[in-house]
Amino acid sequence: MRFFVVCPGGLEVPLAQELADIAQRPDSKALGAWVIDPTPTSPTGGVGLAAPISAAMALNLHSRIASRVLLQIAQAQYRQEEDLYKLASGLAWEDWFSSKQTLRVDVTAHRSPLKSLNFATLKIKDAIVDRLRDVTGDRPSIDTAFPDVRVQAHLTATQITIYLDTSGEALFKRGWRDEKGDAPLKENLAAGILSLTSWQPPQVLFDPMCGSGTFLIEAAQIALAIPPGAIRAGMYGDGAKPSRLAYRPLVTSAHGFGFQRLKPFNEPGEQKRWLALKEAALAQMLEKRAQYPDAQSLGISGGDINERLVAMFKGNWQRAQLPDTPIIRQIDALASKPPQNAKDGVMLLNPPYGERLVMKGGRGRDKQSAQAVDDEEFDNRFEQNLETGRQSLKRSSRESLKRLQAQEEQDPQFLEFLRQFGQHLKDDFGGWSIFVLTADMALPGQLRIKESKRTPLFNGPLECRLFKFEMHQKRDSQPDLK
Repeated sequence: MRFFVVCPGGLEVPLAQELADIAQRPDSKALGAWVIDPTPTSPTGGVGLAAPISAAMALNLHSRIASRVLLQIAQAQYRQEEDLYKLASGLAWEDWFSSKQTLRVDVTAHRSPLKSLNFATLKIKDAIVDRLRDVTGDRPSIDTAFPDVRVQAHLTATQITIYLDTSGEALFKRGWRDEKGDAPLKENLAAGILSLTSWQPPQVLFDPMCGSGTFLIEAAQIALAIPPGAIRAGMYGDGAKPSRLAYRPLVTSAHGFGFQRLKPFNEPGEQKRWLALKEAALAQMLEKRAQYPDAQSLGISGGDINERLVAMFKGNWQRAQLPDTPIIRQIDALASKPPQNAKDGVMLLNPPYGERLVMKGGRGRDKQSAQAVDDEEFDNRFEQNLETGRQSLKRSSRESLKRLQAQEEQDPQFLEFLRQFGQHLKDDFGGWSIFVLTADMALPGQLRIKESKRTPLFNGPLECRLFKFEMHQKRDSQPDLK
């Protein structure tokens, strides 16, 4: 079978490496042969591969970077909308799901000659509904919010590819997040950034502006070999504490992944393979838990000036099934020190803009970050988009960035904070590798530190950069000028 694994823009290379790692797992090899497409050299929105149908289960359970795992059903040439109907109506949808299940259809396009994607979507939806009605005598209902089955189609100038979404809810929805702070970061983007930093446990990892803790929780789960899909897979049973977020019930074992509502995956053979995948993952988790029995042993810690966010992080940590309570202090980032007196390590942060960085005391007001975006809206616009819309996204990103920078240029208190924070890094974090995700391309100048690398990424609709700063050890006779 052919799959297309969707990821946030800019993470194609780490995703390809992650897919190769998943394919090399003994439990994945037992499913059959995997062939991963060459690593993309330009943004593609994901990575393709050929593998047994059972690979959908392993990918959804283990991929930290993927947004969705799409299973290719058909591919053909087309010229007009009727060609879409003809192709879709000729597919044996009754082999995949029943007319009693709800359906959603989405279409994306890249240089398609068709004038209306909405009309194209309608034709494909009608074809699926008509096919099931002709075969079963009944038709499925449409549910655009919480469908049982999601069908996706992608149009190029001459070709249509039809997919079944085996993920269901987007995979960044791990099921442990209860609340979000300023500058919310999707979990799969955080995992991809961790991969770009080359951080590996038990190396020290520190986030002085950790907010609700996304970077640190993803890192801790990596260290403990906790699959990102563990909660959806029901690996904790009733031990998973409920979250208040509306999507939480959809990412538990009761609703699970999209593939669990497709007929082929409910055959006895596939159910046996699914159980084997979970048992192998659980055995690895138990092994790592013995290696890292408590939070202190992980070497992962953070700080934040906001008392509410510190409490939020602690709650998210517990729902993510991590040991004890996280190592976190309510502290101004300018007063933070290397944890455990470490002489080197990785600092990773996604700083919010505005008042939260410079407010006095631990309470203060929460200000909506310029990076805060509607997850669901962007999930529909970007994660389901295989190649398209990048130019419009870039235009909107530039406009947002211009507004953001204009506001910041009028905020001398904020600029002074950045100058002081840059000096703080030079004075107290010599020998460390510092990684900062930001939409502000001028950040290195504001910190007065020259970056050693910059990686383009998308955080929601904002085009961002992951800046890397190598902090040199200070000499006794000379101040560090870098």
